[in-house]
Amino acid sequence: MSIAIPFFQHVTGISIVSFYAPLLFLTVGSGVSASFMSPVVLGIAGMSTNLLSLFIVDKVGRKTLFHIGKLGDYGGLSTGCSILVLILMCVCIAGFAISWGPFSWLVTSENFPQETTSATQSINVAVSSLLSFAGVQIFLTMLCDLKSEIFFFYVRWVALMTDFVYVLLPQTKDVPLEKMDEIRREHVFWKTFVGDVQEEEARE
Repeated sequence: MSIAIPFFQHVTGISIVSFYAPLLFLTVGSGVSASFMSPVVLGIAGMSTNLLSLFIVDKVGRKTLFHIGKLGDYGGLSTGCSILVLILMCVCIAGFAISWGPFSWLVTSENFPQETTSATQSINVAVSSLLSFAGVQIFLTMLCDLKSEIFFFYVRWVALMTDFVYVLLPQTKDVPLEKMDEIRREHVFWKTFVGDVQEEEARE
């Protein structure tokens, strides 16, 4: 979880949208002024939904919010199409900000025993930082090679991470850290890797 969740967080393409938003808007035909104003709009959308997630996380649960977080190569776009691209990118940012943005940090802190939380969070931060750096470094090369296909590259990862959350991530809503071992023992997948309490007590 400490490796997979930050990995999936970055292959949503969110770092690319954040760092290269002006370039992306220039590429699709927006003017210079519009391309530099677009990140402001995206930032407002992201911040608003990030704040919203703080208020609803304990009501709807982490897994539910993880699931919510779900062009041509030549010439420029018309003004209407540019506005549509901006709206769709705002939806993308909002979906990330209400789900994978905050919960990649929250869920990894809740999924492990207290004794290992500092180590697992350190792994989470290291993986996240490394992938953020690597993603930004290789994006322009990928954009030149894949052109509009770059967005389908990220869409495939989003489909895979949705399955990952659905199958492998236990629901931690209203579960104290002390109970996480029990949750894993009852989980369809993880119970094959976690021993039974009675068996452990018998061995002791």
